[in-house]
Amino acid sequence: MYDSSDLRSTLASAPRAKVPVTDYADADMIEFHEVPPSDTGAGYRTWYGRGQNFIVAYTEADTGAMLERSSQPDEYMLFLPREDVRIDIDTDAGSAIDVAHKLAIIPPGRSAVRVKAGGVIIRLFSTQSPELVALCHNRESYAAAHPNIPPFRAWPDPVGGFKLRVYPMDPPDVPGRFGRIYRSTNMMVNVMPPALEPRDPNKMSPHHHDDFEQCSLSLLGDYIHYIRWPWTANKAIWRKDAELFCRAPSMTVIPPPAIHTSQSLPPAPCQLIDIFSPPRVDFSEKGWVLNADDYPMPVA
Repeated sequence: MYDSSDLRSTLASAPRAKVPVTDYADADMIEFHEVPPSDTGAGYRTWYGRGQNFIVAYTEADTGAMLERSSQPDEYMLFLPREDVRIDIDTDAGSAIDVAHKLAIIPPGRSAVRVKAGGVIIRLFSTQSPELVALCHNRESYAAAHPNIPPFRAWPDPVGGFKLRVYPMDPPDVPGRFGRIYRSTNMMVNVMPPALEPRDPNKMSPHHHDDFEQCSLSLLGDYIHYIRWPWTANKAIWRKDAELFCRAPSMTVIPPPAIHTSQSLPPAPCQLIDIFSPPRVDFSEKGWVLNADDYPMPVA
């Protein structure tokens, strides 16, 4: 249920999930500064949290820190939400220097990120790395797979093979295009710009997803996530509505098919980044994905 001014109101109705709902999962929320870092090293502190198919790594890094992966099994995303953070990226399939306020898709294998000007660095991994899964604060929530989510299937390999790709975080806005959306073989991220004033309570957007989670990564300000689990014929799985107040930096994983919407609160600015794994078909079919030429959709 979107306001008519919200471009998501033009999305075609997605087909209903084929598997009937027999159980629900809770929403998961982690306020990173309320728990100890999952991993610390020379000049960095990283908090990890997960969904069914993805891992969020929120890092606060000092100048000179190194973030390395020796044998990453699949590609991962990295982005720099602040303009004053700079890094060098070196991989076996490409390098980039003085990267600032960019989103990078880093190929499988070895990678090294050297921090030249410190700050917040976000990395998004799949759950194919068990050593990272073990670091997630909410790992026990996924001791058993959550219901209503089908088995993960990666999207096709990128055009020209796996290599380092770097994209702008602030591409020009285009009328009729929703968000700033990038996808890879295993992930989709919508890098929304900071909201400069609180959300109009008359323009909320309650909606649901039949068969995939939404992770809302809060980088600035305070939010309330409103969540409602639909009633089913089986009263035993009914759940009470939830209002989750979260302070940045934090992440909230919203399970399907819960109805949800989020409200930014004063003072501004506030910023949410939405993460999906695998990529969303509906956003892709609308032509909203900025790097669609590099990452093809699956063949129907």
